[in-house]
Formats: sequence, structure tokens, C-alpha cells
Amino acid sequence: MPGADIGGQKEKTMKLKTFGPVDERAKLQLERCAEEAEFAVLCADHHPGYSQPIGGAVAYAEHISPSGVGYDIACGNKAVMTDALAKDIDVKRVMDDIERLIGFGVGRPNPEPVDHPVLESIFNAEFRPQRKMIQMATNQLGTVGSGNHYVDLFEDEQGRLWIGVHFGSRGFGHRTASGFLALAKGKNFDDKAPDGEMDAPPTLLRTDSSLGQDYITAMHLAGEYAYAGRDVVVTKIVEDIIGCRILKDVHNHHNFAWLEKHSGKNVWVIRKGCTPAFPGQKGFVGATMGDTSVILEGVDSIDSKESLYSTVHGAGRVMSRTQAAGKQRWIKGVPHRISKGAVDWDKVQLMMMSKGIELRGSGPDEAPEVYKKLDEVLAHHGDTIRVLHRLTPIGVAMAGSDVIDPYKD
Repeated sequence: MPGADIGGQKEKTMKLKTFGPVDERAKLQLERCAEEAEFAVLCADHHPGYSQPIGGAVAYAEHISPSGVGYDIACGNKAVMTDALAKDIDVKRVMDDIERLIGFGVGRPNPEPVDHPVLESIFNAEFRPQRKMIQMATNQLGTVGSGNHYVDLFEDEQGRLWIGVHFGSRGFGHRTASGFLALAKGKNFDDKAPDGEMDAPPTLLRTDSSLGQDYITAMHLAGEYAYAGRDVVVTKIVEDIIGCRILKDVHNHHNFAWLEKHSGKNVWVIRKGCTPAFPGQKGFVGATMGDTSVILEGVDSIDSKESLYSTVHGAGRVMSRTQAAGKQRWIKGVPHRISKGAVDWDKVQLMMMSKGIELRGSGPDEAPEVYKKLDEVLAHHGDTIRVLHRLTPIGVAMAGSDVIDPYKD
């Protein structure tokens, strides 16, 4: 975007890089978020989000954005290659045990609570309001949550067994985010954060302010908690459920703010639903429940630099949860469907069976047709990435949505 000379002062310029077909609403959201930014990016899996679009990255010189990072701070993916062969695994039994031993769904506690050093960090959190969340953090450590968060078993090109997970900082991250959104509006940390509209302007905090520094500190602790949770889940599956060893792991996150240097400038890069992909940096990117996921790495190129070294975090939604599953109303804690969605869930389950995929949980809002095709999305990123492994699903476990949410990542 070229700058214009207005009254002798040059208007601020912002560089915007896009990949693939552009959703105009998402683009408008990104441009609104980037009014104080140096650079902005829309990855090919993008779609509208709350304030900042999913699949969008914004680079600020002097600000950080709690609304850009979002509620699921440091949501991310972990995949491990094991020493087991997929053909030697009783997939049905393993998936039954995963469903039984790992908590799925909003607010669900871990069936077998675990200890971890991150809990001591929360108990002594530098940002003191986070200390009050210690019991919730303890209960939920190693649980997966709802929506598109999952635990999957995969087979790679050589027949090796991989385990992949996708989830974030659970209630600990959500309450941290909502607390800072409340503080940014002049309320107390424990007050209810104002309900933001989908196309609301971003919430920005100056990084040289005490509130901005507090957010950075609290965000990093939520990130540590998210990483600990994914480690706990994968370790439980490998050691307790399957009884194999990890040969290789790939662990990355999105929904975060990183201090990086781009075009010679130090900037805070807010990536919501997109993955850092610096040259040689590896990432696990999940597809739909019925399609092939990938392990990829970043490649140095002109497009990579212009993308702030960012790539996709998944296939990207093309249908909202309500469109897919229909509307529901909660009555005495039980969901009641009040309108039909576009997805034939019985047909989806038969398709999964025909592919030999053991499915546990989920629902129509996570059906394959709700998403783009990952291979097509990756193709739009061209020479910015390289695919290292292709992972075919053999077992999928997720809760689906406890609450229908229009565009939740």
C-alpha cells in the first residue's frame, strides 16, 4: 500500500501479503487490525475471526494485541514419530483408551490428574491474578478441550506410527485473555470482559506500558502451560496406552505474539491461527479428520520474507459451526437441536468407517466438508514451505463443540 502526502506529512504505509483466494471480510478485519502495524499477512487457510482473522498475522512496532492473540493462548500442534509400526497397533483398543483416559470437552477435568513443574510456576506467577487459577490449571492439565482440538493416530509413508495433538491453554489461557481484555476497558481483571463483535477493532496495549508488560508476562506463562499440556497428553499415550518410544517430535504453536526482526525492524508479530515457518523450522499441520496431514518446514524465499515467515495452521474453515451443525439450545445442561445443519453426520461416519479410521466423538461441525483441502491450501504457499512427511489418519478423537460458536479456531 503506497503512502500518500497529506498536509506535508506522509501517511503511514503498511505492507499486506496474501496467499490464495481472499475472503473480503477477513481482509477487512486484517486491515482494521493493521492500522497501527508495519506488516500484515493472510495465509491461505484464513477465514473471519473475532477482530483479527484466523490465519492472519500482524506486525506492530509498539503494540501488542490480546484480541489478536485471542482466548486460546498458544494453541498449537505436537506430533511425534514413534518406534512402532501402525500395522502392529490395535487401533480400536488404543482409541478406546484415549477416549477413556484423556479429558475432552469444555471444562472437563483430567481423569488422572498429573503433576508438572508448570503448576509451580502458576502457583508463583509473576502476574499475581494468575495464581488464583492454580486449581483450574491443575484439574485441566493434559485435557484437550472441544471444537477442532484433537488427538489423532497417523501412519506415515514408511508405515510408522505417529501421534498428533492440537489444543491450547484451556481455561487458564481463556481467563488470562478475558482478564486483560477487561483491564484494557478499565475494568478489573476478574470482571467479565465486554463481548466483542466479530468485526470489532483490535484491543492494543503499548509494549512500553505496565499493562502491556504484564500481558507479555502472563501470555508467556499461558504458553508454557499449553506446551506442558500437549507434552503430558502425548507422553501418556506413548508410555501408558501404547507402550512405545518417541523417535522424533515436532512441536509448534499459533495464537501468540513473538518479538522478531523483519525488514530490519523489531516488531511484535501477532499470529492468530498461523504457524511460524522460518527457514528450517518444522511444523505439524493437521488436515480434516479424513484427510492427510503433514510435517513441513519453512524455506527461505522472497514470499517467505513477505509472509513474516508464517504459514498455515490447518486446512481452514469454509463453513461456520452453526451452518454445519445447525442451531441448538441448552436446556438444563443438555443440548437440544432446533435447526438442521448442512452436514449429514451419519454419512460422514460411514465415510470414516470406509477409510478404516477409528472415530471417537466429534460432530458435524468438524466434518471434512466444513474445511478446505489442505493440499490446495499448501499449494498457495508455493516455495515458502517444504513437506517432509505425509500422515494418513487411522484414529481420530475429539469432543466436537460443547457450544456452537460461529468461527472458533
